[in-house]
Amino acid sequence: MRSYRTLFRTPEFTPFLLSFAASAAAQTIGSLALGTLVFRATGSPLLAAVSMFGPQLAQLAGATFLLSGADRLPPRAILTGLSLAFAAGTAVLALPGLPVRAVLAVVLLQGLVASLGGGVRGGLLNDILTKDGYVLGRSVYNMLWGLTQVAGFAAGGALLALLSPRACLLLAAALYLVSALGCRLGLTARPPRAAGRPSFSATWRTNALLWSSRSRRLTYLGLWVPNGLVVGSDSLYVSYAPGAAGTLYACGALGMFLGDMAVGRLVPPGVRNRLATPLRLLLAAPYLFFVLRPGVALSAVAAAVASVGFAASLVLQERLMSLTPDDLTGQALGLHATGMAALQGVGAALAGTLAQLTSPAAAMTLMAAGSIAVTLVLAALGRRERRHPAAPGTRSDGLPLPTATDQA
Repeated sequence: MRSYRTLFRTPEFTPFLLSFAASAAAQTIGSLALGTLVFRATGSPLLAAVSMFGPQLAQLAGATFLLSGADRLPPRAILTGLSLAFAAGTAVLALPGLPVRAVLAVVLLQGLVASLGGGVRGGLLNDILTKDGYVLGRSVYNMLWGLTQVAGFAAGGALLALLSPRACLLLAAALYLVSALGCRLGLTARPPRAAGRPSFSATWRTNALLWSSRSRRLTYLGLWVPNGLVVGSDSLYVSYAPGAAGTLYACGALGMFLGDMAVGRLVPPGVRNRLATPLRLLLAAPYLFFVLRPGVALSAVAAAVASVGFAASLVLQERLMSLTPDDLTGQALGLHATGMAALQGVGAALAGTLAQLTSPAAAMTLMAAGSIAVTLVLAALGRRERRHPAAPGTRSDGLPLPTATDQA
C-alpha cells in the first residue's frame, strides 16, 4: 500500500484518525493551559514542566500492571473509556483554587490511565491496515499528531491571550468527549486480539519476552532515550519564552509533520532503515545552539528543524514490528508508547531540575548533548549486533523464543 487514496479507502481508518485527532487536540490545548496555569501560580520551571509532561512518567507504572490489556481487552471499549476518563480528569483540573499538589496528583493518575492508550491504538491500527500499509498508515497518524499540535498549540496560545487557563482546560475536556463519541460510533466492536485475562503476571511475562531479545532492547532504547531527553528540552519552552511558548511548540510540531511525511511517503524502505541514527542526531543537534539564548524567531526555526528528527520513531517502529509476533503487537507498541512517555516524563523532570540550578537555555543544551551521546552509543551497539546476530528462532541469549500461547 503506497498511496494515500488506498489508505483512506480502508474501512475504519478515517474515523480512527478523527477520534485520535480530537483526543490529540484536547491533550495539546490542555497541557499548554495547565503548564501556563502552574507557572503563573508558582514561577517554577520544574513544576511547569512536570505538570505538562509528568503524566508520561506515571505511564511506566501502567506498563508494569495494565499493559496486557492492550491485546486482551476489546479496543473500542477501552478507547472510549480512556477518552471519558480524561474528560473527567481535565474538568477537575479546571476547578478554581485546586492546590498544585492536587493538580500533580490528577495528572499522574491520568498518566496511569493513559498507559493503555498507545498499545490499544497501535494494535488497532495494525488490525485495520494490511501489513504493507502499516508504515504509511503510521506516518499519516504521526503527521496528524504533528498537524494537531501545530493547530492546538497555535490555538492554545491564542486562546490563552483571550481566556483564562481554566477555560481552556474546560475546552480540552469537551474535546475528549468528542473523541469518546467518535470511538463509540466510528469503530467496529472487535474482540480482544489475544486470549486470556489481563493481569499483572500476564503483563510482566509478555514484557519480559519482548525485552528478552537484544535487537528489540536496542530498538526500544533507541525509541525511548534520545526522544525523552529532547522532549525534556521542549518542556522548558514555557519558562524559556513565556510569551511565545505556543509558537515554539507549533513550529516543533510542524517540523515533526514534515519529517513524518517525507520518511513515511517519499523514502524507499531500503533507504529508510538507514536513517534511524541520522534522524536521532538531527533531533538533538539544533538544541545545542540554545546555549547562545537565541531570540524567538531563531528558536522557532531550531525547534522546527530538530523536530524533523522525530521521524526516527517511524523507522524504529517498523523495525520493532519486524521483530515481534503478530499477536503481541498491541503490547509491543504499548510498551514502546509507555516507555517513551515515561522517559519523556523523566526528561522533563531532569530538564526542569537543571533549569532551576542553571537556566532554561543551559538546561536545553545539556539535554541535547546527552541525547546525542546516547544515540552514538546505541549506534555502536547496533553495529556490533548486526555483526554478531542471534540465531533465527532464538533470543539473543541463545534460548528458544517462547510462543504467544505460552504467555496466556
